[in-house]
Amino acid sequence: MEDFIPFSDEDTSFQYAIDLFNNQEWYVAHDEFESIWHKTDGMERITIQAILQIAVAQVHLSNSNFKGATILYGEGLGRLLNNKVPDLGLDLRKFIKTLEKRLVILQDGGDLTVTSVPKLVKRSLDSSLS
Repeated sequence: MEDFIPFSDEDTSFQYAIDLFNNQEWYVAHDEFESIWHKTDGMERITIQAILQIAVAQVHLSNSNFKGATILYGEGLGRLLNNKVPDLGLDLRKFIKTLEKRLVILQDGGDLTVTSVPKLVKRSLDSSLS
């Protein structure tokens, strides 16, 4: 698609992928983010790759594959902690905090129900208040 401009107002695929992720449709969300990843250049690819890794981690959790989930949480989180990745209009700080909590719980063999499921939330215009 030559005229594809990722994350533009004309591109609804990103919002659709976010909605799938937030509805906990992890496998389909992964597929949507992977499709976007293939069409994206630059550092945005790293952010998208991290999000799709978290979606796969959630698939692993639904299959009780805690080792696979832990590995993918770590890889996705590592990508997001790179201060050069663009936030794509998302509140990555809040997303990262959730992922960090969940990763520690997974590493300790704890109960993930004590923390929230990751969500992709649009960044507020005044992020200093959040």
